[in-house]
Amino acid sequence: MKFCVLGSGSRGNATYLESGETRILIDAGMSGIELQKRLASIGVDLSSIDAILVTHEHNDHVHGVGVLSRRVKMPVYANPATFSAASKTVRKLYLYNEFETGVSFQIRNLEIHPFAISHDAQDPVGFRVSDGSASFGYCTDTGKVSQLIRHRLASCKGLVLESNHDIEMLQNGSYPPYLKQRIRSNQGHLDNEVASLFLKELLHEKLEHVVLAHLSEENNDPGIAYQAAMAALGTNPSCNEMDIRISVANQNCAGELICLSKN
Repeated sequence: MKFCVLGSGSRGNATYLESGETRILIDAGMSGIELQKRLASIGVDLSSIDAILVTHEHNDHVHGVGVLSRRVKMPVYANPATFSAASKTVRKLYLYNEFETGVSFQIRNLEIHPFAISHDAQDPVGFRVSDGSASFGYCTDTGKVSQLIRHRLASCKGLVLESNHDIEMLQNGSYPPYLKQRIRSNQGHLDNEVASLFLKELLHEKLEHVVLAHLSEENNDPGIAYQAAMAALGTNPSCNEMDIRISVANQNCAGELICLSKN
């Protein structure tokens, strides 16, 4: 299994995942042309993508969904509430497939499990994707960490995990009070500290790579988010015995193509 965060932040989110001959996108929050360029930068042709999975209807996650679906005849998977809320943005699709939050479904050799998260959208989800050898977890845009989220992300080899803002930067920044409150609410976004403590909970011997994602450009800094995660891991005595890589997603370009082991 391989994955790459093609871009993450308030201006657009998309993640590529492949296993065997199956290739999918989780969200497509940038223009079709931009996503095609970023896929090409990691050696992937847009026409080879089998499907798009959608987490929720906000524009930074669905901006390119409709055009990609129509252009290359790509099916789109989302729950009914997300389809309804996103309909004006994505417009006509080549093919859409509804899933039920909490119920697993198959795309070729991949088992996809959509699980509920907490965000100010109609029915937002994260995903756990398994191919029989490895599991990958994707969880951004949640204002709190629930027991369900903990359960679904446990034992994944690869993770994309939100680390949206630094609390002090947000408090001292230029955002209006209502927006600061929205971000810090249970239906907003995870801050670095909460994300790091959650990552510490998720540590296990087979966890290989964690990408910190959806960083705020104004209220966070890649170095601060990375150091918060490393500090939390450093307080776990078993961390030194594990070979875990932490990286930070970029809004402006695709990250590395990360390969998870089969063992």
